[in-house]
Order: sequence, then structure tokens, then C-alpha cells
Amino acid sequence: MTDIVTFGEAMVRLAPPDFMRLEQTTSLDVKIGGGEYNVAVGAARLGLSSAFVSRLPQNPLGRMIANKAREHGVDTSHIVWTKDDRAGLYFVEFGAKPRASSVLYDRKDSAISKIKAEMVDWDAVFAGVKVYHVSGITPALSASAAEATKVSMQTAKKHNVTVSVDLNYRAKLWSEAEAQTCMTELMEYTDILITTEEDTMRVFKIGGENYSEVAKKLHERFGFKVTAITLRENPSVWFNTWSAIALFEGKIYDAPKYDVEIVDRVGGGDSFSAGFLMGYLTGDVDYAVKFGVAFSALKHSVPGDLNWCTREETEALMKGGGTLRIVR
Repeated sequence: MTDIVTFGEAMVRLAPPDFMRLEQTTSLDVKIGGGEYNVAVGAARLGLSSAFVSRLPQNPLGRMIANKAREHGVDTSHIVWTKDDRAGLYFVEFGAKPRASSVLYDRKDSAISKIKAEMVDWDAVFAGVKVYHVSGITPALSASAAEATKVSMQTAKKHNVTVSVDLNYRAKLWSEAEAQTCMTELMEYTDILITTEEDTMRVFKIGGENYSEVAKKLHERFGFKVTAITLRENPSVWFNTWSAIALFEGKIYDAPKYDVEIVDRVGGGDSFSAGFLMGYLTGDVDYAVKFGVAFSALKHSVPGDLNWCTREETEALMKGGGTLRIVR
């Protein structure tokens, strides 16, 4: 029995230290990250059993990606290995007000972009699985990746697996029109939608006077079991506020708003997905949205895409255990 399966791309992340620009740095910090990968790792760290499905090259970079997942207890047995193609890379420049942080992708022709639905035994993947999670990033990579995503979701539904989708629009990967066409079709197989108000407007052209109205409009259009919207305010590059709401059975559930002093915001949304799904599987929607926000708030304090925080730390924060004093 596996609690959560995720499917998508994982990349090698390279970042200049000390706020340097790529053009000026003489070294790069190496980490691993990717939307669905981050969710699988987060779920495993929270005590769930998780598996990550992808396609990786049989070289040191591909092994690095898989090894880091295994380090956290993620099942990598369904990864498709290839002697061709390459691992995707991305570069992060950390900014400070007034210069925003920025990302430069080098992922063209990556191994996952050439995946085909028949390369994966989806029936075997979903045997005994509770939740399947994917994001809008994966179908944006290529037509074959989009088809593989669709087939995977259809197969998950045949196995009575709850399907979770993070809308996760990336303008550098596809246009709003392309995203709307593809993601609208995939909503037919979606039980839980995780999104932002901005992504909802870009992809589905749905807006409202407030976040609750947006969630209700999404439910009216697509009939999701749960609709969750993360809420970020950006007073500065390194200080944000972070919260979320969830709509379930006609009721809006709110999470507290956290002030976050950002060490690294990359992967924050993925941590919400991992925390929300853990809470959903072990509690109820109210607990899920509160846990997801707390877990992702803590992620902002950790370098890299992955959330190295624990369930105990998260629950302590939910009980008001955040502190500026050293924990001794």
C-alpha cells in the first residue's frame, strides 16, 4: 500500500552563493528539485509512503536525482531509465529588494520531455495507491508528456485513486491558451485542485472579488471534491505572508496567516501540497489546510527545494510554537 504517487520532472538546481549573479559567480551550489519530486519527498518526511515516477538518464546526474529521493525514503522503482537524453537543469539567482530572485531553465529535450505513456506500467504504479499527485508543469513539457499525464490520470481513476493536481502555471513553458486547452481536459479526472488566484485567472480565466468566490466558481465549473488556494503577499523579496483556504462540501476552511522570513521560497507551494495531502489522508480538510500552510511556512526557512522540516515541528508551529528564541 502506497499513500502518494507523484509523476513529473526532477532537475539539478544550480545557484550562485551570496546573492551573486550568474555572470559573476565562480561557483554554484548544487541541489535537486522539481514540483512533484518535492511533494513525494515532503510526504515521505511526514511519515507517508510515497513513490516518484519519472524518466531519467543513466548517468551521474540521473543517479543523483534518484539517490536523493531514496535518501528521504521515496520509492523510485517506477522510474524509467534511458541511456539517451539528459537531465534538466535550472539556475536560481537570489535577489534582494528591488531586484527579484529569478530562474533560468536549461531543460530542453530532457529525458522526461520524451516520455510516452506506454513506457510506464500505470496499472502496476497505482495498485494499492491512495492519492496520485501531478502538476501543470508536467504536461507543459511536451505533447507526449501531456498525453502520458492524461493516461496516468485516467488509469488512476480506474483504480479508484484520488487525483490531486497543482495547477502550477509556468509562462516559460507554454502559453495561457495552451495551458487552458490542456488543463481544462485534465480537470475531468481531478478530485483535488491546488492553485493560486493568479494561476486560476491565467489558465481558466476565472476571477472573483475574493478567494472564496474564486474557489466556489472553480467548484461550480469543474465539480472538484476539494479546491485549495494558496495565498501569498509579497511586501518584500525576503519577507512574505503565507496562508491558504480550502473549499469542501460548500464550506470554506481558512488557515492562519504566517509571516515568513524567506531563506528560500522555491518549493513552498509543493510543501503545501505535501502537507495538505498528508492532512487529508490522516485527518480532515480543516486539519489539512492548516497543516499544509504550517509545513510550507517552515519550508521558507530551509535552503533548497526540499522541505527538511518534520511533522513534529509543523504541529508545534500550529499550536503557536513559533519562536525567535533558540530551542535548547
